[in-house]
Order: sequence, then structure tokens, then C-alpha cells
Amino acid sequence: MSTSSSEEVEGGDGGGGGGGGDFEGPSSRRRMMRSSNGVWPEPFVEALAFQVAADTSLIVGRLAAAQALFNVFQVCSTWRAVSRSELLWQNLTRRIWSVGDLAHNTWREEFVYRHRTASNFRSRRCVYSSIHIPIDDNNNNDGLSCRRLALSDHHLAAGFSDGAVHLFHLPSRLHLSTFFPHYRDRIGRFSSSVSGIILSDIRLVFATLDGDIHLTVIDVGITPLRRAYMGDVVNDGVLVDFTGSNRWWVGLYAGVPGRAFHIWNSETEELVFIGGTLTDPEAVIGWHLLTEMTDLIGRVRVTSHENAVACTSLRVIVFDLANQGIVLVEQEWRRGITVASFDANNESTLITDSRGTASVRRVVDLEEICRFTITGASQQRGRILGCVNGGYGVVFGGGVIKVWEIEHGGYLYSFRERIGECNALTADDSYVAACSPDGILHLWDFRPQH
Repeated sequence: MSTSSSEEVEGGDGGGGGGGGDFEGPSSRRRMMRSSNGVWPEPFVEALAFQVAADTSLIVGRLAAAQALFNVFQVCSTWRAVSRSELLWQNLTRRIWSVGDLAHNTWREEFVYRHRTASNFRSRRCVYSSIHIPIDDNNNNDGLSCRRLALSDHHLAAGFSDGAVHLFHLPSRLHLSTFFPHYRDRIGRFSSSVSGIILSDIRLVFATLDGDIHLTVIDVGITPLRRAYMGDVVNDGVLVDFTGSNRWWVGLYAGVPGRAFHIWNSETEELVFIGGTLTDPEAVIGWHLLTEMTDLIGRVRVTSHENAVACTSLRVIVFDLANQGIVLVEQEWRRGITVASFDANNESTLITDSRGTASVRRVVDLEEICRFTITGASQQRGRILGCVNGGYGVVFGGGVIKVWEIEHGGYLYSFRERIGECNALTADDSYVAACSPDGILHLWDFRPQH
């Protein structure tokens, strides 16, 4: 599937170009117009343009939506005028790119920016840079391991096994601050190890294995770190993963039966639900996390539909956040699941089995969208890590990071930079970030370069 240049994306009076083939050619649309009498009302044309782009995105791919729009806008001057509707571009940006907040001057500019970035991601047009983690004079970072990475539009956060969270400014690549959890008596060497980070350009929230949750505001200066919730590791177990959104925080625990999930209202920081049995079989392994670095027990991700998806090495469940953790879908994996390669975005989840077969599934019902094979995954030494954004699956193995498109499961490319071993990997629609054991953060920036 080829993609057109950014000039084509912006061609015409607000038209767009893209890859993946035309949904319907302009000549057929002109014939349709000639056969009709009168002028179609603008709201009708706007609704038609939206539906054509949405259908094209669903059937062919997100990058094809721009070309479909361009074809619609070329029908006649009346239809071209619809391309100036900000409401149309807002609805299209939300539907096709799952973007709800405006970061540019207009929604049309937002749509074009997202199209360009996705096109860059598909064709490996990116800027690579490396960032060195600052070394503490009292601890030279020997033996430390990066446990979690998180991205926002302008920030990158890296959490380590000693509880430290390093915050970086992405446009400048500068280190902004280092946060350590508030000291208290620890149960086990790694009880303060970072188990999850929620990052936006407004605030940073992170949790540790002992269940403590800390928070700082970063949008206007950086406020002092405060403990938003004090964990109770004896009664709740070990907090093995932590994630969330602007409405929910979700913790996945292992160690105490029947308390696998904790759900908080992120606005009030109130704990609203405790329950679930997903990690009951992994209770003993959960306690071991406090004293030794073992493989991941489970992961949990929040999606845009008020749902969350979670896994262990044997099972995947989807549950409702607004209705007290009601399980919506549950499925077992006979071949087992590589937990470190499990991830989800707003619509899709990436699940890799123990033999290296990755499947992309719809979050709402776990129906398979596509699958691909991570070549030699079962024979590779070291960890297999995976993550997924709105259009691409990114997998690390054997020192190489590879990329697949997740609409049809086609392999695209591998990164030119070989980073050796990797402790943590994450991706959003603009960046891929990885951390190697030598304390170096590797960053690939796919944003349009001006």
C-alpha cells in the first residue's frame, strides 16, 4: 500500500491524499451528481463525506481515508466547499485517528498532522536519538532495570527498579526531574520498584509494587511529589501492573485471592472497586516479585470505551470499568501468552503466544483482526517485548525492533538501530521508546519534520 506525499494530503480546497487505494473514483461520483436533480444540502454532503472516509478507513485502512475525501471534494464546487467545515474535520479526526483534543490551530490541521505522522510510521521516516539516564552520585545505577516507560505528546517517563521515575521533555530531549517514592518500611528489596506509569502533559502518576501511588502536576512547573494512595501489600498483594486514563486508575494485583483488580476514580482518587480472580493462580509468584526480578505476571490496559483488558500467561479478560469490574469477555490461550508482548490501544489488543504468533484483536469482543509471526521468537534469547498504537504493532526481539501494520498483519520493516538487550518498550502514534540495560533511552520520532 503506497502513501502519497504531504503535498497531496493538503491538495485542493481542503482535500487530502493517502495510501491504500481509492474507495470510489471521482468519475463515478461525477456521474452520480449529473444524474441527480437539484443541489444536495450541505449537511447531507458533509455526512456523506464523513461516511465515505470512515468506511474507507475501516475497509482499506486509515491512510486511505484522505484520498477518499479528496475524491469527494472534487465532485463539484458545492461539495468542495464542505472541505472547509471544521465540524467535519473534528468528527473525522476523532473517528479515524481517535483524537479528542485539539493540539493544532484547526481540526483540519490536526487531521493532516495525524495523517502525515501515520504515513511516516508506515514508511520508517523518523528521527532517532539516544538519551542517557542521569547517574545518581550515591548510586551509579549498576544492577538497576527500567521497568516501565510512558509517553505523552511532550514528555517521556522512565520508571526503574529502585523506585526512581525520570521525566524528560521530548521536543528538547532534556531531563526535567527525577522522582522517588516517599520512604517507608519496605517488604523485600524490590517493593519500591515502579510497576506502572500514567503520563499526560498535565500530570505524572506512578505506582510501586508495594501498592503506593504517587502523583505530581507537571503542566505549569513541577509540583512536589505526593502520595495519593498508601498500599497495603499484606492484605492486597503485590501491585504487578498499573495503568489508567483521565477518568480511571486500574491496578492489577497478585498474592491475595479475589483481589486482582483495584479501580480508582482518577479525579477524586477514590478507590471504587476491589475484586477479581484473574491472578489467583499466580499468587506465589506475585510475592516473589518483592525479592527477585521475575518475568511479568500480568498486564492491564485501559481503552477508550470505558473498558479495560488484562492478561496473565494463560488468560485474557475484558471488563467494564464503570460497572464495578463486570467481566465482558474471557478467553484462555492454550499455547500460553507472552505477557511482556501484551498491549492495547483504544480499539485493539496485541496478544503474542509462546510460539511467537501475534494476533491483533478487537478489545470489545477479542475477535481476531489479523495475525503475524515473530520469526524465531521461540528460539531467541532474551525477552520478547511488544506494544501497539493506533495502526502498528512494534515488537522487540534479538536486539531488533520490528514493525507490522495491524489492519491486515503485513510486515513493514525493522529499525536500523540495533540496541542490544531491551528492558522496556513503548509506542504511541508519534514515538517509539525503548530502554537498554546500559541506562540509555532510545527514541524514534515519527512526527512531520518542518
